[in-house]
Amino acid sequence: MWGETEKRRVRGVATRLFAELGFDGTSVELIAQAAGVDAESMIARMGDKAELYRQVMLEAHRVEREAMEAAVARFTPSTQGVIELVDAYLDFNLDHPYVMALWMHRWMGDAMDVGGLEELYARPLITMVTGVADEVLAEDVDVDHLTWTVIWCVYGFLTGGMQYTGPGPATGTGRRPSLPTADSEALRRFRLYLHTLIRRMSAPRTGQGAAPG
Repeated sequence: MWGETEKRRVRGVATRLFAELGFDGTSVELIAQAAGVDAESMIARMGDKAELYRQVMLEAHRVEREAMEAAVARFTPSTQGVIELVDAYLDFNLDHPYVMALWMHRWMGDAMDVGGLEELYARPLITMVTGVADEVLAEDVDVDHLTWTVIWCVYGFLTGGMQYTGPGPATGTGRRPSLPTADSEALRRFRLYLHTLIRRMSAPRTGQGAAPG
């Protein structure tokens, strides 16, 4: 019963529950019940809740790392190159909302007793991106703060939606806005906004020509 296929299935269930309820809101018993397995057997073969959470976060990091490594491999040192990095990050989170949910829970203080994951997973990816983007930005732009501005904007937009003050999608009702979909007008406007943000923050360095894009 406990071959790799079964373990993947249990990790998939744990991923969904951790993303929906957070680490603190998810019990071993709930994971086992949802996966249709015995809790004691699950712990014996896959570790306790903290160990299972580490496996989930490792897998989430792996898929994000693969996406961003591919984007960095395509990078050209230009404003357009940075825009394409931002697009890759936005598209990844659209396609993998559970990864964003897992990190959002941690931002809100979830899983405080499972430390070190930010240094292990988040920092290397951020360092990889800032390392290639920095040379394109204006000299007075802090690459770390710009990178986190993009992260905050993407997370906020995809989890909270958007209320527009004038004519546009999801306007003027006073209700919580609908979350964007991959083909929505709201997403198109948000993507264009991110592109404009990068263009405004990019400028030729001293002695360089104007950055394309």
